[in-house]
Parts: sequence; structure tokens; C-alpha cells
Amino acid sequence: MTDLSVRELPLFPLPDVVLFPQEVLPLHIFESRYRIMLQSVLESDRRFGVVRWDPQTKTIADVGCCAEILQHKTSKDGRSNIVTLGQQRFRILEVIREAPFRTAMVSWVEDDEADNHNQLQELYNSVAKALDDVVFLTGKLTGSDHTLPDDLPNLPRELSFWIGAHLGGPVAEEQQALLELTKTSHRLQREYEMLDHTRRQLAARTVLKDSLSNVDQANN
Repeated sequence: MTDLSVRELPLFPLPDVVLFPQEVLPLHIFESRYRIMLQSVLESDRRFGVVRWDPQTKTIADVGCCAEILQHKTSKDGRSNIVTLGQQRFRILEVIREAPFRTAMVSWVEDDEADNHNQLQELYNSVAKALDDVVFLTGKLTGSDHTLPDDLPNLPRELSFWIGAHLGGPVAEEQQALLELTKTSHRLQREYEMLDHTRRQLAARTVLKDSLSNVDQANN
């Protein structure tokens, strides 16, 4: 009997890149080994594993995200531009081949569905409110029109993945930690803590900005 939760998957390590489910990732393929990988993937199910490579430790993460090729275009010199979409998360069980490209046996990673529905919805609401506040305060500070997308996920798990993918700054380690969590509530709770911290900082800067503006107006 075949274990459908385990499969062989080509791996594409990327420096400090963490792909989340349902996120779009465009890639430029130019190395010969990955040209070979791309051809092999296009001839099968159009899927390969994106996994974070840590430039500091020179190692790849244990957990990555399967990418499905949506579009591809190859130029005359053999280079390709592809557009991929994040699918299931996976855990590397064993690297089984290094050449011509790295391939591993992986198992799929799913969230534990044991979370209390009402508590999860309350957490979702708190995270969504904190996210909205951060976007509003950022726009107020920068004098620009910052808004959330109309298609923001309306389910807890999907929102937790979306926020993880859209964290700003050099946050690959934090993104990797979020990707590896297997409870939606834990992921949302961690994201709420980060958003609330950012919200408090932005609120304080907004008060300072308003105070300085009032002083300037009074002096004029």
C-alpha cells in the first residue's frame, strides 16, 4: 500500500526565502542543475519544494513549502522565468539525491485542527484588528494611502499564512518559525504579539508627530 503522505520531491533552496501556502512566488531559473530540474518537473506534476537556505549556517531548513508552476517561459539561452503558487507544507525526511539536482523524501505538514472554533475566531478578530491598525497608523505616519487588499483571507489559517508571508524587513527566521508551527492558534497568537508591538510603537510615533506638528503651528 502506497503512503500518500510521503513522496519524492525536487528541492529548490533559496537564500532567506520562505514560501507560504497560497502565496505567489516568481523565480528566474538560470543555473544548469535547476534548468534540468525545471524540465523534469514540467514533465511530471509541475511541483517542487521551496526551502529556506540559511547563508549563515550554510544549511537548509527542515520544513518548506511545495510550489506549483502556474506559468513558465524559456528564452533562447535556456534561462526561464516561472510563476509559482505555494501549496502544501512539507518536512524533509531524507535527502536521497544531490545530483543533477537535490531530491528528498518528504512528508506533508498539516495544522492540528483541535483548536476551539470560538476562541480561534476571537483570535482571528484580534489579529485582523491589529493588522488594520498597523496599516492605518503606517499610512498616517508616512502621509500615504495604505490599505489592506480586498481579498484578505477570511479564514484563520489562511490569514495566518498571509501575515507570515507579508512580514516586512529581514525576518526570514521568524517566517520560518511561523511556517513550522502546526497549530493555527499558535501562529495567530505569535502574529498578534508582533502586530500589537508594532501597533504600540506606531501609535507612540504618531502622538509624537502630532505633538510636534501642534508646536509648529503654535509657533507660526
